[in-house]
Amino acid sequence: MSNSSIPAYRGTDRLLYGIILGVLAFWLFAQTTLNIAPKMAEDLGIEQSLMNIAVSITALFSGIFIVVVGGLADRVGRVRVVLWGFILSIIGSLLVGLAPTGAMGSTFLMAGRIFQGLSAACIMPASLALVKTYWDGAERQRAISLWSMGSWGGSGFAALFGGLMASNVGWRYIFIISAVVALIGFFMVRGTPESKAETKGDYKLDVVGIGSFLLAMVALQIVATQASKMGWTSPATLGLTAVAVIFGIIFFRTESGNPQAFVNFRLFDNRIYTGATISNFMLNGIAGAIIVSMLLLQMGGAMTAQAAGLLTLGYAITIVAFIRVGEKLLQRFGARKPMIWGCLISGLSILLLMPTNLMLGDYKILVVISYILLGLGLAFYATPSTDAALSNLPAEQAGAGAGIYKMASSLGGSFGVALSAAIFTALKADTDGISWLEGVITFVGRQDNLATREAAMIALGFNLLMVAVAILTILLTVPAARKAPAQA
Repeated sequence: MSNSSIPAYRGTDRLLYGIILGVLAFWLFAQTTLNIAPKMAEDLGIEQSLMNIAVSITALFSGIFIVVVGGLADRVGRVRVVLWGFILSIIGSLLVGLAPTGAMGSTFLMAGRIFQGLSAACIMPASLALVKTYWDGAERQRAISLWSMGSWGGSGFAALFGGLMASNVGWRYIFIISAVVALIGFFMVRGTPESKAETKGDYKLDVVGIGSFLLAMVALQIVATQASKMGWTSPATLGLTAVAVIFGIIFFRTESGNPQAFVNFRLFDNRIYTGATISNFMLNGIAGAIIVSMLLLQMGGAMTAQAAGLLTLGYAITIVAFIRVGEKLLQRFGARKPMIWGCLISGLSILLLMPTNLMLGDYKILVVISYILLGLGLAFYATPSTDAALSNLPAEQAGAGAGIYKMASSLGGSFGVALSAAIFTALKADTDGISWLEGVITFVGRQDNLATREAAMIALGFNLLMVAVAILTILLTVPAARKAPAQA
């Protein structure tokens, strides 16, 4: 069946809101771990370094498989794959929510987080392909904006929601509710007419490409999160680095010129699509600033998860309130300007988080302002970037192309969180390595938490660097004159 075989069907709000519930299962519920990680680690009796892996592994598995599943959705049916995603979300949420304390807790936690990542890999590319197929013009831009509210807006509320739940009813209920939300979304999407792409030839699963990519990414993730603990020059770290390099080379050689490749490098011949995808990777990477600021406030400022999460309320409000402003900016100025404006505002928000030398009361004011600006910046960026990517995809590659774009979101978030948390954790433990900051900057107030404050400052600086790379990418790839076609 092809898209052309169902021309009479147009997307409905029931379908759209059902899809959004699936998106929220990842971006709202699964992402609460950015704030509640210390509490979860304490309750389950696991080390913080292991918890850091659990936080980032969901986005990692989403990123690894999102392109594979996006291409599969084009062939077996996008609605079917979205429904698979809901089922995986229910399983994953229940595994995390019911994880026992003790030795088995980490097994339940890791398995559940992997299932949540696989769920996101099913829902995000297939649902974006449905948006491209069943909505057009201004209606599509509205659908993208609402979809983006589920992703960017969900991540905006995640820290606040997670903190409130963990402090008042227990963090386990976050994931129980997530399973219920996924079940509701399943029944809202079920019954939608199926959508498939026109296909040529028999489909063969790219086992070598997928396997080599999986091994390379997992090895990199372990190095990013555990190298400081294992030792940067230890045999384990060097061996894992070698694994990442070797299988990375195998991946690129396998995919180049392979008609069945799960990553179609030919899509990157389009500069606009490339710029939107790379900048999307970088800007999602600044999720690392969220986990660093939350760890700083809880470990260095002795705040509860709820109190720290409340400071992020402006992020949630502004991203939801202004995300459709990004849509209007796209229609008026094209994609380039609002994408750059969004990055600049996001960079300013990280700059405001970096003065960790201040008293806690003053710093909390900066945090509130910072998260308001972060929501505004991402709201300006989200719809123009997504539309720039989707509008440059050929119809027969909508699922795979959307999958690569969302892979950039997931892998960017995964590695941004993993590297930021690793930098913070490693520098916090190595007090001598960053003591030179005390000779450059005066840290007022408590002196027993200097290592925590100094480590956070440097880890946040890493996030600022990612914003700079995103801006440079947009300047080099997205033309200033390009505008989205106006619709009545």
